[in-house]
Amino acid sequence: MPVYLWVAETRKGRKLKGEIEAADERIAMSQLRRRNLAVKKLKPKPKDLFENVSFMQPKVTNKDIVIFTRQFSTMIDAGLPLVQGLSILAEQSENKTFRNILKQISKDVEGGSTLAEAMKKHPKVFDDLFVNLVAAGEVGGILDTIMRRLATFIEKAEKLKSQIKGAMTYPIVVVAIAIIVIAVILIFVIPVFEDMFSSFGKALPMPTQIVVNMSRFMKGNIHWVIIGLIALFIAFKKFRGTKKGRRLTDDLALRLPIFGDLLKKTAVARFTRTLGTMISSGVPILDSLEIVARTSGNVILEEIIFEVRGSIAEGQTIAEPLSENDVFPGMVVQMISVGEATGALDTMLEKIADFYDDEVDAAVAALTSMLEPLLMLFLGGAIGGLVVAMYLPIFSMAGAVAG
Repeated sequence: MPVYLWVAETRKGRKLKGEIEAADERIAMSQLRRRNLAVKKLKPKPKDLFENVSFMQPKVTNKDIVIFTRQFSTMIDAGLPLVQGLSILAEQSENKTFRNILKQISKDVEGGSTLAEAMKKHPKVFDDLFVNLVAAGEVGGILDTIMRRLATFIEKAEKLKSQIKGAMTYPIVVVAIAIIVIAVILIFVIPVFEDMFSSFGKALPMPTQIVVNMSRFMKGNIHWVIIGLIALFIAFKKFRGTKKGRRLTDDLALRLPIFGDLLKKTAVARFTRTLGTMISSGVPILDSLEIVARTSGNVILEEIIFEVRGSIAEGQTIAEPLSENDVFPGMVVQMISVGEATGALDTMLEKIADFYDDEVDAAVAALTSMLEPLLMLFLGGAIGGLVVAMYLPIFSMAGAVAG
């Protein structure tokens, strides 16, 4: 069906624009007028040459999903039918990929599918957590509330993710820049000094000779070094792609001296936030734990959560299996135990999540402040060491001349 681009004004003079599907221009105009819009411009949408090339299309971001869930929640709360709300949001979406997905969901809902069933067809955009919460909201008649909770949950999860990414990215970028600078010095700068030193006719000091040897090696084998690094990266990716490799690397990540503690705190915050949101939304505890396990992002955590699920299936509590590992601190286990005993598990989980969000904030700030001087020391030591090594022969010659 043809798609038309439109620009219109509301009765209050607010300008709106969007897209609409219709059999022809006359029907498109009629549909817009039924929405009490004064159409100023209507024209067929130009053909996109790359619309069938998936990697050329924009990706749906968490920001797109948050905006959609908040606006959709407001529309449902105002009594707007699902199909109409989805159609409006599809037309207003600036992300072409997301717009097409929302249009498809609208068609499926209009065809008799539930909203959860329609969203389940797009797992790259709406994951199991989102779909199950929407299904619970439809069954319980609280879809608007669920949408608000989902928007808040995604925002907090994204904030947590960006904090961890920022903490990990900073040292990696600094070290990468240091390696590039050192490589440039070894390949282009040191050979100039080497030519100058050869005219001295004397044996070079040991630190200088080591640097010169490193320069010769890098200059003669730089292509093999690059190929080796690429091969090492590919081998690591393949190893991590195996079940054994994924488990080993995930376990190692949690045991790292500094970053491991940060990852554990992040895992506790994510586990409690996700589980608390699902339980408070009416999703059965066993289903909730299965979804939380599969979205944990770490094989070790997934195994722990499945142990918890098995414990509950056998009539035990959540707290018991959690106390048998070193990922969840004793305080968290005790608070969960109290939540189970008082029947306020969802509230307790939310409180733990809020507490550990703050803990992650503090840990990231402490990590950054600690890494900055260490990285500066590394940079100064590495580059300064090269410079000193290259000036040693000059200093020794100056001493000989003065003597």
